[in-house]
Amino acid sequence: MVNKYLGRWVAMVKLGFIGEGANEKTVLESANFRALLNKLGLGFIENVIDAEGGGNLLPKHLEDQIDSLKKEGATDILILTDQEDAPCISSVKSRIDPDGNHIVVIAVRAIEAWFLADNNAMSAYLKSRFICKNPEEFIRPFDQIKKLRWEKRGRGLNHKKLLCSHMLLNGFSIQNAANHPNCPSAKYFLNKLKSLAEAE
Repeated sequence: MVNKYLGRWVAMVKLGFIGEGANEKTVLESANFRALLNKLGLGFIENVIDAEGGGNLLPKHLEDQIDSLKKEGATDILILTDQEDAPCISSVKSRIDPDGNHIVVIAVRAIEAWFLADNNAMSAYLKSRFICKNPEEFIRPFDQIKKLRWEKRGRGLNHKKLLCSHMLLNGFSIQNAANHPNCPSAKYFLNKLKSLAEAE
């Protein structure tokens, strides 16, 4: 959008991000994700807030974090979290944002399912051609990746943060996960970003 006072294009949407934990923060701060935001013409706050656990994603805990992002110029707040053992996505959204004031994106069952959905990054990570037909069917997707790493490479895996770093190094992107035919939660995230860009 062209600002008539500045005479140049400026992003009117400026996203502030809150991630459930370290992995969400790492993905949201990754070069691939920032390139996507820039391609869509979306502004964003550089620093992603790490809520340090799903238990902290409650309105009473989020108030100060949201205020901080808004003071930095955020027009919209996007919260990325996992479904984990919750019965449905709606229950997680209503717990985190009962008034519907913010954008809540929930990975089913966890963000590691999005890793499984990126066949290219997983193939590079496992050093073997990989296709996962239903990445969101695993209740514990991290455990599935651990199993696959042992089967394909004969190596163990103990830390989710290490996995996240390796996946990003092997080219993981939200776009690839969203393009998987059976990963609707990643597709929802990408479509939400596109809708914000179209509203510019």
